[in-house]
Amino acid sequence: MDKITSMVAGRPVVIFSRSTCCMSHSIKSLIIGYGANPTVYELDQIPNGQVIERALVEQLNCQPSVPAVYIGQQFVGGANQVMSLQLRNQLAPRLIAANAIWVWNQQ
Repeated sequence: MDKITSMVAGRPVVIFSRSTCCMSHSIKSLIIGYGANPTVYELDQIPNGQVIERALVEQLNCQPSVPAVYIGQQFVGGANQVMSLQLRNQLAPRLIAANAIWVWNQQ
């Protein structure tokens, strides 16, 4: 858990992903679409990626393990939780509060 905490520290948005996961791609696209520049860790492409993925499952109860999204150093959850925030119009305000984006043109 300390490894994950250090990877998230000081970053407004962090996404733990797999390069081949379509849901991870969708969540990254959604967040980038707001103008945010998330830090993305592709667990299938980094050293110790399997260890980090196991920690996400065991310690944070991520099922499935990716995508795992942090906003403002707080664990949001996976794709379902992020999409739920989006549908309730709560994603952009959380990105603003985390200083991931500064303006948002709600339509």
